[in-house]
Parts: sequence; C-alpha cells; structure tokens
Amino acid sequence: MNERHLQICASAEWADTVRTEILPWALRGRELGDDVLEVGPGPGMTTDVMRGMVDKLTAVDVDQELASALAARLMGSNVDVVHGDGAALPFEDDRFSAATCFTMLHHVPTVAQQDRLLGELRRVLRPGGLLIGVDSIDTPEWRELHVDDTCVPVDPSTFDARLAAAGFTNIEVEPRERRFRFSGTG
Repeated sequence: MNERHLQICASAEWADTVRTEILPWALRGRELGDDVLEVGPGPGMTTDVMRGMVDKLTAVDVDQELASALAARLMGSNVDVVHGDGAALPFEDDRFSAATCFTMLHHVPTVAQQDRLLGELRRVLRPGGLLIGVDSIDTPEWRELHVDDTCVPVDPSTFDARLAAAGFTNIEVEPRERRFRFSGTG
C-alpha cells in the first residue's frame, strides 16, 4: 500500500466511514457469531469496530509491519493478529462463524490469488458460516489512489460467479456508488 493510501486508511475520517457507513451497510443487522476471521485489516479500522461486536476476532494480514503494529496495539484484547496470507490460511477447516474482508481484495496481486483467498475463506468457515465483505469499484479517481500499489480491481458484475465457484451459496453482490458489498454462506 502506498504511503498516501496507508495514511487515508489509518485516518480518523476513514475510521468514521467504516463505523457509520461501511460496516452497517455490509452487515445489514446480521450477526457474525462467536469466532470471526478478518482478512486484510491493514491499520485495523474495521478491526476496531468489529472487536466490539464479537467475542473473538482473528485478523490476518500479509504485511508483516502492519500485522505487528496491529498486534502490539491490540495486545490483551479479544483480537488475535496473525501475519499470514489469506490465500493460504493457517487455520483448520470449519473453524470460524464468519469471515470478513473489507476493501482489501483489490490488493491481492492476481485474480487467481483472489479466487484462492475466497476458497480459503470458504474452507475455514463453519457450515452455514457467513462471508461478508466490501470492495471498491474501479474508477479513475480510485486508480489515482493506488499508484505504486498492488491493485487488481474486482468486477462486481462477475463476482457472484466467483463466489459460487469458491463454494458459497445464498450469494448477494450489490454495487453502490464507489463500492460494492457481498455476502455468501459457507
């Protein structure tokens, strides 16, 4: 993530957007359960909100520095931070009640790796577990924010088929302005 993008994602304004817009829109009042996985927390703005909503939260980030900083900040809380790759999760099958990924899929370097990540999320979800996520819609302004970043846009018009191929059912994909939300059942 480039420095400008990281600053935005760690800002109080972004934290407020996560709390008041993104999470309520994505969750739509649904419960995440008792043991939740978050892939790609970055600086942890979604983590901060979700940790107050669940008993146990495990956050996995591929970036060692971000994972270490988040782990240090949340030490002693109900959050376990793991440095790892979402496309090769170090967890047993059927562990989590829900899995989340918020505005991070486009940072996965290839479509094939994105699909492996989706397959891994399905694998670690309990039967009937919930996948919830939000990602950005590709626009020129959004691309400007991602200069020198890994940026592989996710097309919401084909994302339902990708979720189905990963094994999800009860799939919903809904675009709105600059973002789209998605959900599925494991």
